[in-house]
Amino acid sequence: MAEDHSFDIAENHGHVPVLRDRMAELIAPQVTKMGERAVILDGTLGAGGHAEHFLTVFPDAHVLGVDRDPAALHGARERLSPFGDRFTAVQTRFDGFAEAIDAGRGKIFELVAECGIAGALFDLGVSSMQLDQLDRGFAYRADAPLDMRMDPTRGLTAADVLNTYAHGDLARILKTYGDERFAGKIATAVLKEREKEPFSTSARLVDLLYAAIPAATRRTGGHPAKRTFQALRIEVNGELDSLAAVIPTVAESLAIGGRAVFMSYQSLEDRIVKKQFAEMTASKTPPGLPVDLPGTAPRFKTITRGAERASEAEIAENPRAAPVRVRAIEKIADDAGETR
Repeated sequence: MAEDHSFDIAENHGHVPVLRDRMAELIAPQVTKMGERAVILDGTLGAGGHAEHFLTVFPDAHVLGVDRDPAALHGARERLSPFGDRFTAVQTRFDGFAEAIDAGRGKIFELVAECGIAGALFDLGVSSMQLDQLDRGFAYRADAPLDMRMDPTRGLTAADVLNTYAHGDLARILKTYGDERFAGKIATAVLKEREKEPFSTSARLVDLLYAAIPAATRRTGGHPAKRTFQALRIEVNGELDSLAAVIPTVAESLAIGGRAVFMSYQSLEDRIVKKQFAEMTASKTPPGLPVDLPGTAPRFKTITRGAERASEAEIAENPRAAPVRVRAIEKIADDAGETR
């Protein structure tokens, strides 16, 4: 039986992409300069909101959309079909985009091979579309299968993690990926409960979290399931490993003057982006020398001053923008140190 993708078309076009105009502004210089040769990489395509905006405001540019979620790709392809061959989508984890480009056939792939990427966007974390699909298990507000896979065709589910991980491993991911103060206590409760019956749906896990987290913390710390669900999602999808891998890959794929923008929604993501950007924009010349030695000057520069935040007006229009941290980098020289 064919999958029902009606949610993509009817429900998610109403979502406002976070900082839509600012994202276009950040990538605009090289995209505008390259004109019909410009390819924008949307590494986290989702419902296609940012991609649609880019295709509209840059009428000569092309967009290559990447997503591992087949349902997202189906909806985005239908949504963006009016743009014809200016839009192409591929199914892969975002750190696999370079392999997808190497294997691809068509104008967009030829342009990237010849000219590099003019601009790239990575809007990290779970999408509004995925949260709205209650049967995917990303949201804790409804009882649903504990899946949480962005590509539902492969890999461990959240239920697999809960039912098979040792106490120490489970506590580690809850603490590291969810900043959960009561990680050890929750892990103990999970192991005890799974001996009675394996976990399969979210409501039972939410009930366990209400019982394990002290009442005083529940009153002040937001929903008691938020941190655990975040940690499970990150573990299931290997999100932080993918992020660490994609930053240098996309940086090398940029045209000179091209920019890569990362939108992070929690501190672990932003810390990885900040650290790698700092390393990429630092001179390798030993301290104390007045000029950069040959081959040691940085090949990238940061565009944002620190991490940009959404304005109060943006947050009022789109509450999902409240936690976002935006960092952008520009390629200023190739691997031989040439600027053009």
